[in-house]
Formats: sequence, C-alpha cells, structure tokens
Amino acid sequence: MTPFKLEIVTPDGVFFDGMTENVIVRTTVGDKGILAHHEPYVAAITISKFKVKIDGEFRYGAISSGVIKVGKDKTVILAQSCEWADEIDVDRAVKARQIAEERISHYEKTNDQKNLDIAEFKLKRAINRIETSKLR
Repeated sequence: MTPFKLEIVTPDGVFFDGMTENVIVRTTVGDKGILAHHEPYVAAITISKFKVKIDGEFRYGAISSGVIKVGKDKTVILAQSCEWADEIDVDRAVKARQIAEERISHYEKTNDQKNLDIAEFKLKRAINRIETSKLR
C-alpha cells in the first residue's frame, strides 16, 4: 500500500504526525477507510475506536468526537481527545464510567437535560475507552 501523511491533533497538541497506509474512523454516517490518493473528504467523527496502519501493522485507539479532512497532500483529524489502546488507563476509565452512570441517574430524576447530555457523552467516552483498551 502507498503511504500517506496523517496528522491527528487534539486540544493538548499533536497526537500523531507521520506516515500511514490506511486509517479507519467512524463518522456520523458509518465507518470510513482512507487510503492514499483518496478523494477530498470531510466528515464528523463520533466517539469510537479507530485504527491506523503503520508499517503494515494496525494500531488501535479511542477517539472522542472530531472531524476528519482528507486533502490532496495529507489527512488531518481534529479530535476532542485521542488515546492509543495500549496507553489507556483502564482503572481511570472504569471510574469515569461509574461517575457518569451516577450522574445520569441523578440528572434523570431532576430533569436536568443539559447535564444529562453531558453525563451521557462522558459515559459513551468511558465505555469506548474501556472497549478499545481490550485491543492492545
């Protein structure tokens, strides 16, 4: 496969900047695989697993929302957060899941839709991190 440049950027800085042969992300309309010379493309990314093929091997990660832009010279992913599967702190993710579940229960009782939406987002993110960590 022909390699191409991939850049993944989060609010914390550049997460990945290198060559890849394939990247697969989940967009709001389904999974999308990107190879070299892909047509220009922009899509929103959902909380999900993603994978990047580097030197013939896939590396898995967790991403929590963002945007992918495929251009002529490179592909850029702007993400709220991103972690490689083998770097996820599973204990922290489990704790985050428990906290989110408790908050969901509380906000459902108080009909606080704004905070309920935030807690549901955090629950989805924690579950995704836990599931992705199993792909080490």
